[in-house]
Amino acid sequence: MAVLEIRTLPDPVLRRKAKRVTTIDGSIQKLIDDMIDTLRAVHGAGLAAPQIGVSLRIAVIGIPEKEVITLINPEIVRREGVRVVEEGCLSYPGYYGEIKRSEVVKVKAQNRQGKQFRLKGEELLAQALEHETDHLNGILYIDHVESPDKLWKVTSQDSEP
Repeated sequence: MAVLEIRTLPDPVLRRKAKRVTTIDGSIQKLIDDMIDTLRAVHGAGLAAPQIGVSLRIAVIGIPEKEVITLINPEIVRREGVRVVEEGCLSYPGYYGEIKRSEVVKVKAQNRQGKQFRLKGEELLAQALEHETDHLNGILYIDHVESPDKLWKVTSQDSEP
């Protein structure tokens, strides 16, 4: 297992739509393990494979106090409500933005054994599901920022949202 380098803008892999995973083999299992190690090392809430330079539809989400969730080929099947959140990204470090995200998100995906499952997320989990699914489609949170005054540089005295 390894901690991998996080890709940052303007790396083109971040703007590509990731490819579906067709076979979950040993290399995919190792990739997932490395993604989890990387997520823990950088203290992130989620990580999508393109953020480590791999254009595959895999994401891991690590919400505090919960087990890490692995999503292979995730698709958002339902969104409910709208809320305004402050969001940052490991691939666009040093900035936060105010954007709109859904209050509730439902996804269907495969787990690391290839079994289909559905997951309903609210609050931070809903936000992470949307954020990571966006990454798999080549979209970053800054694409949702409505105006330049809704994006700000983090200074040393700022705390993370």
